[in-house]
Amino acid sequence: MEKPRMLEGYRVLDFTHFVAGPTCTRILGEMGADVIKVERSPDGDRVRVLGIVRDGMSSYYVQHNHSKRSLAVDLRKAKGRDLLLSMIPKIDVVVENFAPGVIAKMGFGYEALSKINPRIVMCSVSVAGQTGPLSYKPGYDYLGASYAGVIDQLGEPDHTPITPPLAIGDISTGVAAAMAVGFALLNRERSGEGQYLDASLLDTYFHMHELSVPVVSLRPGRWSPKRNGSLHPTGAPTGVYRSKQGYVFLVVQQHEIGRLWRAMKRPELAEDPRFRTNRDRVKNQEALREIIEQWMQSLPDRDSALRELDAQRVPCAPVLKLEESMAQPHLRERKTVRRIKNEALGEFDLPGMPVKFSRWPDRTDVKASRVGADNAAILSEVLGMTAAEIEELHREQVLLTAPPVSPTNAS
Repeated sequence: MEKPRMLEGYRVLDFTHFVAGPTCTRILGEMGADVIKVERSPDGDRVRVLGIVRDGMSSYYVQHNHSKRSLAVDLRKAKGRDLLLSMIPKIDVVVENFAPGVIAKMGFGYEALSKINPRIVMCSVSVAGQTGPLSYKPGYDYLGASYAGVIDQLGEPDHTPITPPLAIGDISTGVAAAMAVGFALLNRERSGEGQYLDASLLDTYFHMHELSVPVVSLRPGRWSPKRNGSLHPTGAPTGVYRSKQGYVFLVVQQHEIGRLWRAMKRPELAEDPRFRTNRDRVKNQEALREIIEQWMQSLPDRDSALRELDAQRVPCAPVLKLEESMAQPHLRERKTVRRIKNEALGEFDLPGMPVKFSRWPDRTDVKASRVGADNAAILSEVLGMTAAEIEELHREQVLLTAPPVSPTNAS
């Protein structure tokens, strides 16, 4: 029998939607917490219509909201609000990602909840945080990236900055929020005190700057990061290089540069004054790129170049399409790509957890609930309500359920 998972026994009330907040609560659910996702209409979270939708279930929803139960409540009604408030003494964690101030207006702000349950840990996720001049702004991933000085650095130097096609800030903020919740629960075990956590996409993005912040600070007005396209602006050779069939990414530090010259069978380049130091190589990026790409394209294919590089332990990787990445035995073996089954969607792949735990393997039996599917189970377990009491709340439309599936809303 599998041992209880790390957060088993903890109960989470989840007011989140879209991606950043749901990432936090999904991780808590994977770690064993009972995550109760509050949905406020029969249509549920807005992402239920995104991705592939079949039989009323969305692939997008499954990815970000598996390992949770759905409690659908009309919070416009006093009975709905009172129902959730009556659950608070038995809740350990509350997570929300409305615009700042909204959750308090709904009656579920930290000040109100902590009076009911002083041990509660509450985490708010927003684009710019709960305090400061930008805290009033509603927003999404890319807005945090823009304010953090990240978008300006992406793309070719003579073109408009690019839009990343990934939810980098949303996912990273959700992971950071889940980490913070875990720390806060650990602190609560020691002190007995709950606390409020303020997670922001802007803060998360700014935290990603690995070099530039202190340099800009120490050289005010004299240095600013620039867009450098497919090559790294401060390291060389670091970036994307064209081989005969496809692209190769190289990341070569000063102590590794001799390995590259050996792989290319060009030992004389070690004495070339253009390439002796990293600073020299950055100044001569285009000349260096031409030499590397000429060598790569002299070989039969990309794999040949990778074999030569790997033989000398030059840090390198093929630039793979997503479908190529998903097919790798390495990612399959580690369940970074995991195969799940869903009664509506069938079998498909989902990302696994970013960290592997020796005592708990990644789950592949993950499930996602339809809107309101767990109403009865949750209210009977948490509040001890009878079937008749729950049915009455359904009749009054305090409790909600998903509308029947019809051919028009399946695709």
